[in-house]
Amino acid sequence: MNDILQKVEAFARSAHGTQRRKFVDEPYINHPVRVMQKCAGVTNDLAILSAALLHDVLEDTPVGKEEMQAFLQTVMSVSQAERTVGLVIELTDVYTHAAYPKLNRRARKAKESERLKTTSNDSHTIKYADIIDNATGIAGDDFAPKLLQEMRVNLQHIPGGNEQLYREASDLVREELIKLGKAT
Repeated sequence: MNDILQKVEAFARSAHGTQRRKFVDEPYINHPVRVMQKCAGVTNDLAILSAALLHDVLEDTPVGKEEMQAFLQTVMSVSQAERTVGLVIELTDVYTHAAYPKLNRRARKAKESERLKTTSNDSHTIKYADIIDNATGIAGDDFAPKLLQEMRVNLQHIPGGNEQLYREASDLVREELIKLGKAT
């Protein structure tokens, strides 16, 4: 499995190219790798771990679903590739500014949070790991209160994934909001 995950990571690395994180000056690929590592602490499910590595590819790169599916079918079974792509699709924002320019951020994020309710528990597990990585140390950023509140709302809507990661994500978001004096 490690060989497969190395190939999936290389695909994600290539897709993200020279992208950098917004709030931390580091190569973007570091984020999905940490998300996958966090998931690996609670599961060895290849589709979950692969989707964790790929979770931002469809949303943030020119790579499309068909290209991702074709690549995955070269390194894993068709059913595993389909499941992986399905998880990535579940984790890909639908209510983006580009798709819904007349909606403000608050309205888009509210619709996205409602959409997340309909996604699988496996995608929730990946989302918890994503939230953990995104929330870690965010309190120093000016936009942090808004992001942390959005994370808190998302967590309230998706309690069905791995319980350990859910608790960790919920605790971390609460602690970061407390640091900012925004906990309620």
